[in-house]
Amino acid sequence: MQKFPIGVILDSFRAGFQGGIEKAKALGVQGLQIYAVHGEIAPENLTPAKTAEYRKMIADAGLVVSALCGDMGGGFTKPAENPARIEKSKRIIDVALEMGTNIVTTHIGVVPQDKNEERFKILQEACNELGEYAQKHNAWFAIETGPETCNTLGAFLDSLDSKGVGVNFDPANLVMVVADDVVAGVHRLKDYIVHTHAKDGVMFHQVDARVTYDNFTHEGLAELGELFREVPLGEGGVDFDGWIGALDAIGYHGFLTIEREVGDTPEKDIGLAVDFLRTKTAKYQ
Repeated sequence: MQKFPIGVILDSFRAGFQGGIEKAKALGVQGLQIYAVHGEIAPENLTPAKTAEYRKMIADAGLVVSALCGDMGGGFTKPAENPARIEKSKRIIDVALEMGTNIVTTHIGVVPQDKNEERFKILQEACNELGEYAQKHNAWFAIETGPETCNTLGAFLDSLDSKGVGVNFDPANLVMVVADDVVAGVHRLKDYIVHTHAKDGVMFHQVDARVTYDNFTHEGLAELGELFREVPLGEGGVDFDGWIGALDAIGYHGFLTIEREVGDTPEKDIGLAVDFLRTKTAKYQ
């Protein structure tokens, strides 16, 4: 496999399961990340026969599964909801292993800087349990970057008892939400990065990340105006040369998985992103 294999989030094509596989094959990428909270490979919708069928579809297209996405929205900040969310996350880890990957990515909610805040302890407890389960099964429960700086996330990860919690490094989230340095962030999180999202964006106004993430699905966020915008790769604030160089320097040579959450022409945008990444990674291959 290439030093920096390129993947795509299947759902970014907005073409269904089989349609997404066909479009990924046509672009010549190596991997797919798939949402597993709802849809074809959600735990409650799978049987052994269906799992085998989906794995064959992916393999026949010359692809592998880079990771599953287990993001349920809202993270693990509400103790009353956490038992059910943790249980479902464990089932998604099970599905990941059945689908041929050992990585599940998600947002957990905004990690506070102050380790004495109740939220810190709530997130710590949830991640310790999920990390322990992942480690037991030689898997990774990977927290996506963005709601907090890499220094804050790194301190949180350092505080955990389990070694099964990793990082899904999304540079655009850092640029759009917390204005963090993605190159320095890679080096701070070097011991934890197991997967990445290749995405770009710009920030217009910086606010407390809890306003953004805790209210992301609520209409009230719109009242704040446009805080940030996801844009095609190379058109935003992400230093891709620096980011990929930093990943190479720390020895990460896993997937760069394209995520395109907006826009009216996802297939075109993803195709341009594939070409962009091939150019940026050519010297490392």
